[in-house]
Amino acid sequence: MTNSQCSTDTKLSRRSVLRAGVLGSGACLLGQANVAAGADPETDGYIDAHVHVWTPDTKSYPLTAGFDKTQMKPPSFTPEQLFAHARPSGVRRIVLIQMSFYGFDNTYMLERIRKHAGVFAGVAVIDENVRPCETMKTLAAQGVRGFRIGPGRQTPDQWLTDGGMTAMWRCGAERNLAMCPLINPKYLPSIDRMCDEFPRTPVVVDHFARIGIDGKFHENDLDNLCRLARHENVRVKVSAFYALGAKKAPYLDLGPMIRRVLNAFGPQRLMWASDCPYQVVNGHTYANSIDLIRTRLDFLTPTDRDWLLRKTAERTFFA
Repeated sequence: MTNSQCSTDTKLSRRSVLRAGVLGSGACLLGQANVAAGADPETDGYIDAHVHVWTPDTKSYPLTAGFDKTQMKPPSFTPEQLFAHARPSGVRRIVLIQMSFYGFDNTYMLERIRKHAGVFAGVAVIDENVRPCETMKTLAAQGVRGFRIGPGRQTPDQWLTDGGMTAMWRCGAERNLAMCPLINPKYLPSIDRMCDEFPRTPVVVDHFARIGIDGKFHENDLDNLCRLARHENVRVKVSAFYALGAKKAPYLDLGPMIRRVLNAFGPQRLMWASDCPYQVVNGHTYANSIDLIRTRLDFLTPTDRDWLLRKTAERTFFA
C-alpha cells in the first residue's frame, strides 16, 4: 500500500465490561456482553466487521516509513480500549483491519488475533508485488480472511491491471480470501470489471465505497455500487457513519442509501461495522453506530438485523 493510501485510510475524510478474570483468558472474551433480550451470547453476539487497533509501543511495533507518533490519533487504541466500547453494545467478535501506521508489517494485528483466540479475524495489507499468493496463504493460516487493497495514486483505468493484483484476486478465488477495497466511488467500475474476470473471488467493499463522504449521495455513485450486486460474491460494509452524509448522530440521513443497498444486495451480503476508533471520537459514540441498525431504521426486519449485525460477517470472516 502506498503512503497516499495509508493517509486516506487514517482519515476516511481524514479522518458492563466483562466480569473479573475473563480478560486474561482469551477464550469467549465477549461472552458476557449485553445482547438482545433472550439471545444466547455464545451464538448470537454481534460482530463488528471493521476496526483498527494500535499501540503506543512503537519500539516493539515500529511505524512504517512516512508515519510518526503525531499521526496516531488517538495515540492508543488497543483491544482492551476497544472492548470498553464494544462489549456494552453486545459485540462479541470483531474483524481487525491492518492499520496503515504499520504498512505491510501485520505483526501487531496477528499477535492480537492469537492472544484473543476466537474473538478476532483479520484483514491484512501485503505487498502485491512480492510473492502475493504465498504471503496470502501464510497469513490465512494465522487468522487472516481478507486483504485490504486500494488504488493509491493510480487512475481507475490503471488500478487492478498489474500482475501482482491479478495474482491476489486469483488466489482469493482459490482460497476463499476476500479482497477488501478501500475506494472512492469513481473506482467502483474498476471493481466491476475485475469481478467479471474473477467471479469466484470474494469482495467486501468498505464503507459504501465512501459514497456520501462529501455530504451528498450522488445517484450515479449509488448506481455503480448497486450494479456490483450482479456479482454474487460481492458484499458491502454498512459502516463509517460518522464520516458520511450529515456526519451527525443518529445518522438517519443514511437510511435511504442503506435501504437502496439492502434492496440491491439483500441482507445476506451486507455487514455492519463501526470503523473504530474513528467512530468513538469527536462526539460520536459506538452505541449510536450500532443502534442505527439495531433499533432506528424501521424498514429493517429482525432477520435483516441478524444478517447485518452477525451472520454475514460470520460467514465471510469466521467460517
